[in-house]
Amino acid sequence: MRALIFTAIQSIEIALRSKVIHHVSLKHGAFWFADETLCINRTTFQDNLTQIRKEIKRSKEDFIQNHFEKYDTPDVPPVWKTLEVTSFGILSKLLYNLNDVNIKKKIAREFNLPQHVCLESWIKSIVVLRNCLAHHARVWNRRFSQKPSLSYSLRGNWIDTTNVRPAKLYALLSCLAYLQDNIHPNNDFKVRLKHLLAQYPNINTHAMGFPTNWQNEPLWK
Repeated sequence: MRALIFTAIQSIEIALRSKVIHHVSLKHGAFWFADETLCINRTTFQDNLTQIRKEIKRSKEDFIQNHFEKYDTPDVPPVWKTLEVTSFGILSKLLYNLNDVNIKKKIAREFNLPQHVCLESWIKSIVVLRNCLAHHARVWNRRFSQKPSLSYSLRGNWIDTTNVRPAKLYALLSCLAYLQDNIHPNNDFKVRLKHLLAQYPNINTHAMGFPTNWQNEPLWK
């Protein structure tokens, strides 16, 4: 389960990074992440920039080393280099703290989501899930403190959220599956998940938040 989820999250992280770099840079330039006028919260902005500088300093990537051999200023590389060596958590925080709502809406629509606040809610939850996996924490029957918003009407195949517990793993797996379907329409995430659960029928799926007959939901067919 851990390996399956990690693979899906990695795919989502790459897609989000690409879209954020592309759309924000086209409008605000290569160093928008270091521009305080584009932030919602100044404290968050400073915290993000401090962490970015630390991650750049720690990086041993050749393209980072080569950059500083050629350029002295500014003290950070352009965003397409910088965000390659920063964490998923920092990427997500940069997105939340960006004050250009129109660009955030555009990015959300490319994931087939109706609102940027929906995308931000899902990404926040996925980052928490990823961190749990990275630290080998239990996730299968966990109650997550960060819950994805499930109240939006989505255009793509989705689930009946009436009785879904957003703090449980099933809600997050549904978000991952929905995003995967829009990033890679021919992905095998759902097939592999069903196969994994079928291999271990003794596992209590209710403890993970799976409702009865979940496989009949449009998302999972």
